[in-house]
Amino acid sequence: MAGIPGTVGGGILMNAGAYGGEIKDAILWAEGVTFDGEKVFYTKEEMELSYRHSIFLEKPVILTRAQLSFTKGNPAEILALMQELSKKRREKQPLEYPSAGSTFRRPEGFFAGKLIEDAGLSGFQIGGAAVSKKHCGFLINKGDATALDMARLIKAVQERVQETFGVQLVPEVRFLGTFKGDESCHFQWR
Repeated sequence: MAGIPGTVGGGILMNAGAYGGEIKDAILWAEGVTFDGEKVFYTKEEMELSYRHSIFLEKPVILTRAQLSFTKGNPAEILALMQELSKKRREKQPLEYPSAGSTFRRPEGFFAGKLIEDAGLSGFQIGGAAVSKKHCGFLINKGDATALDMARLIKAVQERVQETFGVQLVPEVRFLGTFKGDESCHFQWR
């Protein structure tokens, strides 16, 4: 989990993971508050954790506390693994640009970045938002991208991949609020 951007609450919400590990591998329980002010407690099983999913996507809760459990290991080996994975990230991901990380969920049987690249979208840009040439699964901010630029780019990428391969890309990123100036940018989260 080292190097994944975000918060513990956000990581639980979407069952964040990388390199074969996910939050569900470590979480024991979580507490929170509903939007009505009710305190709630969820066991690991009640959270319904699966690939980029938790119960919190259907039942909005402000997560306030969680307990994670990790296996004790050799500190030198753990540090070496963290450094190795960090090196892989730097080599393969566009960390030199602001982004929201991997933009789309991995479609079953495919890799989102490969589909986007094969659809001819490497470097494709709308406003200041662009498909990374380094890893097409990342949509990056070239310096002056707005949320609307990013929303439009996500829609354009989804449409091209759907037209080209018949595969629906589902965003991993979540948008909050409205996008003034373009009412066509509505997203359904699955």
